Amino acid sequence: MSQPRQPGVPYPRLPLPDSQEDLHAFQRWLGEAIPMVGALGIQRMTLDSGTLIWQLALSPSLNDKGTGFGGALTAQTTLQGWCWVTLWLRERGLAQDVVVAEASQRFLAPVTGDYRITCASSDLSGPKQLETKLKARGKGSITLNQQLYCGDILCLEASARYVVLPRP
Repeated sequence: MSQPRQPGVPYPRLPLPDSQEDLHAFQRWLGEAIPMVGALGIQRMTLDSGTLIWQLALSPSLNDKGTGFGGALTAQTTLQGWCWVTLWLRERGLAQDVVVAEASQRFLAPVTGDYRITCASSDLSGPKQLETKLKARGKGSITLNQQLYCGDILCLEASARYVVLPRP
């Protein structure tokens, strides 16, 4: 990153991909566009059949008890949903702004080691419904679910509704 981000100044968009998204380039851009990303411990992003999967290190998100800090885990799930929608739009050649409208989390077990978070539409028809709304109105929303696993243990479930804003 060449210069620190300034409040009120949007970061330049990453050019739309010519073909398949380079997730490594997207992750680098993400770290520049959103400075806190570098502190979240994201080790790898993959996309598999409509599911975005992140592998994360626990060490940057430790709390005073030596387990995952709920605020960091919440930030990760919220950001991952934003990335899912942004990547979905980019795959369709669309560069529109995405915001989170509402989110909830349910903590089920402590996170005690490195972990993975999965993110997918809460409804199989969700992506198609979003595509229909975007074509008809230029804006739309989708609800996504995230699940955080430490090994085979489900530690956190999250759900959030993301809104794709109309083009300016």
